[in-house]
Amino acid sequence: MKSKDESQTRIAEGVTEMVVAVLRRIIRAIDLRSRYLVTRYGLTVPQLTILKALSANGGCCVTELTEEIHLSQATATGILDRLEKRGLVRRERSDHDRRRVLVWLTGAGEELLTEAPTLLREEFTAEFSKLRDWEQTQILSSIQRLVSMMEASGFGAPSIKTTGPTAASPDRTRASPGPGPQAAGPAAGSSATAGPSRGEKG
Repeated sequence: MKSKDESQTRIAEGVTEMVVAVLRRIIRAIDLRSRYLVTRYGLTVPQLTILKALSANGGCCVTELTEEIHLSQATATGILDRLEKRGLVRRERSDHDRRRVLVWLTGAGEELLTEAPTLLREEFTAEFSKLRDWEQTQILSSIQRLVSMMEASGFGAPSIKTTGPTAASPDRTRASPGPGPQAAGPAAGSSATAGPSRGEKG
């Protein structure tokens, strides 16, 4: 029995190592995507995620926004400060509750969203849309389960809605979303030995 248990443990350890290798490829792809967005559009993925959330939900308070996109309130506030300085968002007190400060997308922010790309590469989105509904749901469920296990083990919960680090952005976030320019779908451009991300910024 002991030998069987040891064998199962070794198998589990081997699979875990492969999972970590795949995660490193995803992190690398996310890093590349974020760098591309900063260079091309002057936006990090967390910034783009906030703009898209505001476009979808209208005015909302920072607490609601952080729950929606899985960022810490401090990080979201810093990102909103930069977006507001660029005239992409505005903050104002609620007419119904003066204690609540609502965040709104400005006309300039809406215009930028019409030009900005999707959070995931277009090639990835196109391939993913070709999958059957149950396949899409299965992938999402597996990722959610993985995140839940990482949270339970104390690793924290990287969100799939935002991205990894960029050299040009100063905010650290808890989040990460889709593949980068070198990773369209399953054929990620970076190797499985790529090192982990240096942290996420918005």
